[in-house]
Amino acid sequence: MWLIIISLLVVIGIVLYIISFYNSVVNLKIEIENTHKQIELTMKKRFDLINQLVNAVKAHMKFERKVMVKITKLRNMPLNTMNDINRADDLAKSLVKEIVVAVENYPKLRTVERVKELVLSIKNTEAEIARLRYVYNNKIKKLSTKLTMFPNNVLADTLGMNKEKFLKFQKETEDQSQFK
Repeated sequence: MWLIIISLLVVIGIVLYIISFYNSVVNLKIEIENTHKQIELTMKKRFDLINQLVNAVKAHMKFERKVMVKITKLRNMPLNTMNDINRADDLAKSLVKEIVVAVENYPKLRTVERVKELVLSIKNTEAEIARLRYVYNNKIKKLSTKLTMFPNNVLADTLGMNKEKFLKFQKETEDQSQFK
């Protein structure tokens, strides 16, 4: 009799452990997906701010055609995968650098309040993207740890659960603007 009760308790414990493990992995994956969407939205906000900055200074200076082509390309880039986000982030950073350098060559333009506001907004958006990138990678680390620790790794393999990829961005650039 005791053997049956103990066996039943062990089976119930194993089932509860599997359910708990599965639910915690699903929860982490949902959090990762949510953070991915937040990164995507913040990057789209940055694209809009870049476009607004270009429009604000367009009357005062002439941009090269390649800058306008890059802006169009940036707005149309997909942000579905980590590789998409990495490519869009690299292009946006180089584009912002080009625009800010161009603006800095026009001292009168640097004093225009709208331009200063937009540059500050872009900087704040860059900081938000960096924060979200940290949150995303931290959640990926938690998931990877959970999936690779024993006995979770055996259970993860059995359930077909895979690790996610970390976001890899080029090294953060130095402060690119004289606008303070």
